Amino acid sequence: MHWLLWWRPPCLLRSVILNLKDDPANAVKGVLWSARGSWLTLRDCSLLRPAGPTKIDGEIVVHRSNVAFLQVLP
Repeated sequence: MHWLLWWRPPCLLRSVILNLKDDPANAVKGVLWSARGSWLTLRDCSLLRPAGPTKIDGEIVVHRSNVAFLQVLP
């Protein structure tokens, strides 16, 4: 069971698009920097809106219960 302590999500440190449950019209694009417990941290983010993307300064921390789905970009 000790191998679970070192488990990391396969999409860690990759570009992703995060679709949120509470705001289905918008999504967040960024690098999945860390996943600790129920929290996901994204860096170098942009808010994807129907009107166009908006750059976001700093990091974004999102609880997994608010994630509708996660798209991993090539």
